[in-house]
Order: sequence, then structure tokens, then C-alpha cells
Amino acid sequence: MPTGKVKWYDAEKGFGFLSQADGPDVYVRADALPEGTAALKPGTRVEFGIAQGRRGDQALQVRVLEAPASVARNQRQVRRKNPDEMATIVEDLIRLLDGVGEAYRHGRHPEPKTARPVAKLLRALADELDA
Repeated sequence: MPTGKVKWYDAEKGFGFLSQADGPDVYVRADALPEGTAALKPGTRVEFGIAQGRRGDQALQVRVLEAPASVARNQRQVRRKNPDEMATIVEDLIRLLDGVGEAYRHGRHPEPKTARPVAKLLRALADELDA
């Protein structure tokens, strides 16, 4: 079975590309990912089958061999923010979430330009809380 690394993967669109050590890049769709895997991080080592698709090689039955180390997360674990800083961050995030909630109360989804930064902040807060 061929091996390679994740070149890029867009979880929102459900596809990306894998680079092979000795061959062309291979298209990968979400349905080829292992059960319970929603996304692949660039640099992740994978093993996969290949089928010929309409537009070239396509990955089948992707298996994660080795995920890249997360340098940013390791740094956060060493240096946590002090509680006063975290209180301010949480309060600001609550204000942002109130705006998101207001959109839902009016029967619409929040605008992507608002929702994406809030989602990014929520993930960062979750990492800080998990540290």
C-alpha cells in the first residue's frame, strides 16, 4: 500500500490531497478517512489505497500512521496564561457569543465573518482549559 503525507485537507469542503514519496499527489475525500476522523492535519503520515478516478488518482481507505507533533500545544502547556488574563478573555468571549446567540434568536445563522473568529477563539480557550 502506498504511503505519504497529508499535503492539505479542508474539513469544511470534505476533501484534500496527499503527497506520495514517489508519485503524484492523490485526491482524498472525507469518505476515505478512518471512522471517527473528520479531518487530517498537514504533515500527517498516512497509508492508503489508490483507485483511478475521473480526474486522476484517488485515495481509498486512508489509515493514519503518524500524526505530526503539535508544537503550539506543547508550548501552551508549558506557559499558561494567568487567571486574571483568562477571566478577561472568557468575559470577552461571552460577549461575542451573545452576538452569535442573537443571530440564532432571529432565526438565522451567524455570518461566517463573525462565526469563524468566534470558533477559533473557542478552540483556543478549550486548549487553554485542557492544558
